[in-house]
Amino acid sequence: MKWSEDAWNAAKPVYDNILKLPFIEGLINGTLEQSKFIFYIQQDALYLAEYGKVLTAIATRLNRAEHIEAFIHFAADTMVVERGLHESFISQIDGCANPKASPSCLLYTSFLQKQVAFAPVEVLVAAVLPCFWIYKEVGDYILEHQTKGQNPYQAWIDTYGGEEFEKSVNTAITISNELADKCTKEQRQQMTDAYVMCSKMEWLFWDSAWRLEKWPV
Repeated sequence: MKWSEDAWNAAKPVYDNILKLPFIEGLINGTLEQSKFIFYIQQDALYLAEYGKVLTAIATRLNRAEHIEAFIHFAADTMVVERGLHESFISQIDGCANPKASPSCLLYTSFLQKQVAFAPVEVLVAAVLPCFWIYKEVGDYILEHQTKGQNPYQAWIDTYGGEEFEKSVNTAITISNELADKCTKEQRQQMTDAYVMCSKMEWLFWDSAWRLEKWPV
């Protein structure tokens, strides 16, 4: 069995719970409150700023040219697309300047930064995979189950459910499996642990947007 299959199965309960989140349900039927979506987009922009640095760090630590090229592409092209999407939404809203990272956003980015500092590159690649794979699966799920008609969040849905993003996801999964094939059993488990942990972070991220999470006074 490929490592990615083991990792997906290990995190499947988390993914199933993501699909049940009221935030996701609101995206599906288009009833999500705009304030919650904007909160999410703002936090995602902060997250992506750090995520791009992590992807670049991965590229500097990989050995195979095609792997390096792939992560450079992830850090550049994918980030440009997603940031452009953020701007298209945020530009419509007043008072969105200089948001601060929520507790869940800071937890997620701090965890990734810790992997950059201390984890082997294989584990680091596993840690960034949920942001690719889970987003793709959630995007596909929303596309399949969305309420037909006008949806104010259609641009977001199309981005994460589109073919271009699918290509990036498949490439990231392939690289993860190729790295895992050269790992020991213990190293593969470390990869799986990182994947599961970041899958939980994805759940937290969406849930925090629904709650409009704030720091305690």
